[in-house]
Amino acid sequence: MVESDPRRLTPRVDSVLMNPRVAQLTSILGDRFVRHVVLDVLEVCRRGELDPDQVVDEVVFRLPTAPTGLKRVINATGILIHTNLGRAPLSQAAIDAVALASSTTDLEFDLATGMRASRGTSALDALSRAVPPAEAVHVVNNGAAALTLVAAGLARGREVVVARGELIEIGDSFRIKSMLEAAGTQVREVGAANRVHLRDYQEALNQRTGLVLKVHPSNFATTGFTKSVSTRELTTLDVPVVVDIGSGLLNPHPLLPNEPDATSTLGEGADVVLASGDKLLGGPQCGLVLGRRVLIDRLRRDPLARALRVGKMTLAALEATIDGPPSPVATALRLTQAEVLERAHAIVGQLSHDIDSGVIDTVARIGGGGAPEVSLKSAAVRLSEPMAAPLRTGRPTPVVGYLRQGHLLLDLLTVAPQDDEEVLKSILGAHRQLSNR
Repeated sequence: MVESDPRRLTPRVDSVLMNPRVAQLTSILGDRFVRHVVLDVLEVCRRGELDPDQVVDEVVFRLPTAPTGLKRVINATGILIHTNLGRAPLSQAAIDAVALASSTTDLEFDLATGMRASRGTSALDALSRAVPPAEAVHVVNNGAAALTLVAAGLARGREVVVARGELIEIGDSFRIKSMLEAAGTQVREVGAANRVHLRDYQEALNQRTGLVLKVHPSNFATTGFTKSVSTRELTTLDVPVVVDIGSGLLNPHPLLPNEPDATSTLGEGADVVLASGDKLLGGPQCGLVLGRRVLIDRLRRDPLARALRVGKMTLAALEATIDGPPSPVATALRLTQAEVLERAHAIVGQLSHDIDSGVIDTVARIGGGGAPEVSLKSAAVRLSEPMAAPLRTGRPTPVVGYLRQGHLLLDLLTVAPQDDEEVLKSILGAHRQLSNR
């Protein structure tokens, strides 16, 4: 008997698209994308590599659940602000604010007068209230943009004096010196790699000096025979002092005594302070510029300000982060090791005996280029190393941990408590996947 040609049994494109499960995903993902996936799967079926009865299942498996290539990930790495995982997760208040801002809004419109208004005033007002010493504030699209705008707006065609040991490299191989030069300034390095004195700055000042820049080396720590010049000392110089505090603390934090904050730095006399919004502040990606009104107003009028300005959803998320309930980052910093241990034991207690698991003490880190010397006592669910891949690629939500001494560790300090149940389900699913191989 002649075997049936698989091409004759392959379903038609329209019949697959009309399947209720596929149609539901089409309403979310759009016809063009879904049709492309259907055509790919049907080609596999025509080659005889997939049973015709499995076409719909394969299409649904290949299609994402959201119309974006980004996937939600549960961060169990023990790094609280993980740059590769998108840095700070937003609070529910910030997420709700983004949803509201995604519609038509009064971004630059006064509803009372029917006239054009200043952009994002409520978000800027919230930032001003959070940092009282700031006479004025401005927001751009990230921390590097804040530095670029300030350098160009206050020292374009002039010199920026900065300590040699503070010319750091940030993410993706970008360097402070290169950014300053790209902004049209000339960098004047002072001091040695490990030590700099006030007299070094004094001797470097001249008629071409645009500003003195102090950069907090937030992504590393230097110990030993070192010396730096404080913000308060730098303010004795007759030139604007700009301080890039990096990780975005607006006010002092008891767990982070060596991490500078915007309020204290302005209180020490800095003319302008720069910070990131998506690190310790726990908000959206943005760059914060705070300081003297005359300088902030000058920066707002610089042509680069238009190119670097943020959108309405960023402004909404920032305002909700500042005025709303504690962010997930702030909440995680308040967790005790005992609380995390209790959660880890609860997860492991629901796993079957054939799953190699346990609970161990761990040390979590801030991450995101902040507070490198700070250790956070935590706890993790210990699993076998082969569980890493199926958890990382699992559905509906990947879980990313880290490997240590032949084990996979899922550190729960960086996992939101409401996600513990999802972590449990993902572990069980990963175990089933390994067992079926």
